[in-house]
Amino acid sequence: MDWVSVIPPLVAIFVVFWKKEVIMALLMAVLCSEALIAFQAAGQHLVLAPINSIERVIDVAASPGNTRILLFSVLVGALLAYIRDSGGVTATVNWLIGKGVAKSRRQVGGLTMFTGIAVFIESNLSVLTAGIFARGLFDKFNMSRARLAYIIDSTSAPVCILILLNGWGAFVLGMLDTYELPQSSVSILWGSVPLNFYALITLAIVVYTIVKDKVHGPMAREDDLQAQSETPLETTPATKARFMLIPLFTMVSSMVGFMFWTGNGVLAEGSGSKSVLYATVLATAVAYLLLISHRQFTHQQAVKTGFKGMGELLPLVTIVLLSLTLGSSLKILGTGVFVSGIVGEYLPVVLIVPMLFLAGAVMSFTTGTSWGTFAILIPIGVPLIETLGLPPSLVIAAILGGGIFGDHCSPISDTSAVSSIAAGCDLLTHVRTQLPYALVAGSLTLVAYVIASIVMIG
Repeated sequence: MDWVSVIPPLVAIFVVFWKKEVIMALLMAVLCSEALIAFQAAGQHLVLAPINSIERVIDVAASPGNTRILLFSVLVGALLAYIRDSGGVTATVNWLIGKGVAKSRRQVGGLTMFTGIAVFIESNLSVLTAGIFARGLFDKFNMSRARLAYIIDSTSAPVCILILLNGWGAFVLGMLDTYELPQSSVSILWGSVPLNFYALITLAIVVYTIVKDKVHGPMAREDDLQAQSETPLETTPATKARFMLIPLFTMVSSMVGFMFWTGNGVLAEGSGSKSVLYATVLATAVAYLLLISHRQFTHQQAVKTGFKGMGELLPLVTIVLLSLTLGSSLKILGTGVFVSGIVGEYLPVVLIVPMLFLAGAVMSFTTGTSWGTFAILIPIGVPLIETLGLPPSLVIAAILGGGIFGDHCSPISDTSAVSSIAAGCDLLTHVRTQLPYALVAGSLTLVAYVIASIVMIG
C-alpha cells in the first residue's frame, strides 16, 4: 500500500482539527482503514468496510489486555465518584493546606509531579494517581485542569522510560535479548537513560512550569479562562480525608503487590494491564466499604453513585476503544512499517540517529501508540547498530524518546485519553495545550541527537 497506508491517521487528524470531535474522527479513520484493507483483500467489496469495522472493534475488545484497559477506564469513574461525592477530596485538600504541604501553586505542582514520579511502576497508574490526588488542589488554587493533564502526562511516560524497573523496561529488554549485540541488553538499556534527551528535556520543562508558575500559548489561555470564570466550583462538603487517601493508598500499594505476583516475584516482569485493573477493582471496593461502614451512603446510594461515575467517563472510554481499534487496523495496513522507511538507505551516518527519533515521533503520532512504535523500530534500529557500528544506547534512546514524543502530540493516543480521564480535562483541550511544550522539547532533542551523533559517531 505504501503511502496510501497513512491516509487513515491523516483523516483522523484532519477531522479532529476540523470538527473538534474525536469520536467522529476515530470512526472515520477506522472506516477508511477497513476500506483500504478490503481493497487489498481479493474478493472483498468496499461496502463491507462498515461491517469489518464492527468486527474489528469486537476483535480488539476480545483481547484480554485491551479488555483490562477498558474495564480499568470504566471503573476509574466509580472510584472518582466515591472519593468526590463522599467529601473525601475536599477534606484531603483542606488537610494538605492545613499541614502547609500545599499552601501555594508551586507546592501543589511539585506535589503532583512527585506523586507521578513516585508511582513509576506503570504509566497509567502514575497519571491516574497523580490526577485524582491533585484535582481538588488545582481547583482550589484556580489552576486549569489542562495544566494538570500536562503535568501528569509529561511526567509519567518520561519517568517510566528513565527508571525502567517496570513493564516498559521489561518490554524493551525482551526485544533486545533476541539480538547478538556487542554489550549486554541490560547495559545498553541503562546506557540509554542519560541519552534519552526527549524524556530529560520534557521533565525539565515540567519543572520549569512548576517552579516559575508560568504557562504559555493555549495553556495560558486556559488558565486565564479558569481565573476569569465566575462560576463557583462545585465541591462536596468536607468529611474525612480517609475517604480519598485510603482508596488511593490501596490502589498504589496493591499495584506493587500485583506486579510482583503476576511477575512471579520479579517486579519488572509483572503484567501492567492485569495489575492496574486488579488494583483499581480493589481500591473501588475499599472505597465502597468505607462509605458503607461509615454510613456516608446506603448500599443503593453507593451503587447509584458508582454507575453515575462510570457514565461520566463513557465518552472517553469510547475514545480509548476506538484508538485501540484504529491501531489494530493500521498494523494490518503496515502504516508503521511504511513510516519507518523514512530513515532511508542512503542517509549520512550522522543523521541516522536523528532520523530514527523523527521516524519514531511520526509513527507514534500517526498510530497513537508508543509501545507499537518500539516494536517496529527496534528491529530496524538494531541491525543498523550491527552493520554500521552505531552506539547501541544512543540508537535505543532515540527510538524510545521518539515514541514518547509522538504520543504526547497525538490526538488519537490512548495515553492522552487516559491522562484526560485522570485530570478531568477535555481530550482535545489537553492535546492542544500540551502540543507546544512537546514540540519545543522535540526540537531541542533533535538538535541534541545531531550533536551527539557528530561527537559519538564522527
